Amino acid sequence: MSGLLALLDDVAGIAKIAAASVDDVAGQAAKAGAKAAGAVIDDAAVTPKYVHGFAAARELPIVGKIALGSIRNKLVFLLPAALLLSAFAPWAVTPLLMLGGAYLCFEGAEKVWHLFHPAAPYADGHVESAGDPGHLEAEKVSGAVKTDFILSAEIMTIALAALPAGQPVWMQAMALAIVAVGITVVVYGGVALIVKADDVGLWLARVGRLSATRALGRGIVAIMPGFLSALMAVGTAAMIWVGGSILLHGTAELGWHAPYDWIHHQAEAAAQALPQAEGLVAWGVTAFFDGAFGLAFGLALIPVVARVIDPLIGALRGKPGGH
Repeated sequence: MSGLLALLDDVAGIAKIAAASVDDVAGQAAKAGAKAAGAVIDDAAVTPKYVHGFAAARELPIVGKIALGSIRNKLVFLLPAALLLSAFAPWAVTPLLMLGGAYLCFEGAEKVWHLFHPAAPYADGHVESAGDPGHLEAEKVSGAVKTDFILSAEIMTIALAALPAGQPVWMQAMALAIVAVGITVVVYGGVALIVKADDVGLWLARVGRLSATRALGRGIVAIMPGFLSALMAVGTAAMIWVGGSILLHGTAELGWHAPYDWIHHQAEAAAQALPQAEGLVAWGVTAFFDGAFGLAFGLALIPVVARVIDPLIGALRGKPGGH
């Protein structure tokens, strides 16, 4: 009997350790997911354009297909790659993060550039191809999944860098899987709500029994265009800010501390000048300079991409351009 009790006590101890490990994984996943906020916001801001122009009945199925593609990107391709990177080439995490940060800066700066030069070759508009709606839907989903792959790679790399070093592989895998699934659910669940909000508003405006309900429906329809524009602006700002922050942290980790230290000094000086809101002021000043650096870096990349990278990709594909 005493042996059985000892066994049960050992089992209980193992269960407690396992529960603590699960709590650790969940906490680490939450922190890692929060680090990827900028790319997440951009993902949510970019995706609604892929359902534009389709019948209302096809909007949610298209979002569902893109979400499944996003899960496949993260779990089938990027999670194993992240684990291999952590195990065999941890030194490459910072350079890859910086590459992703440069991409975020470029994409954000490109959107800002086209606010003032809408007719430029890299304008955000695209030509809709005519033809079979099913084929067009497949093309849209394929394009969205490809775009998601780039953003998901950045999200997973940021999440990997945020995890504590020296963890067992299974804990890293669980944390990254939680980040992958959680972020996908949040992003594409939010996208589904956004793309159907105007339909819900129209339904309330038509069938609402109360005048207040009908007014609410009309209000939802009226504010959605402005909301989508605001979401795109927030996504663009988040891309530039997060990209600039990643680049500045990366340069410091690689040995060039001057830009990062200068911004940190400015943030401390501003915080001391307003001690009533010290933390908020320090964060605001840091975010401002990170964003300014990210915008300048992204704008500098535009001609490089247009004149060097894009023609090179086009040559490899056998096409005149590659963007």
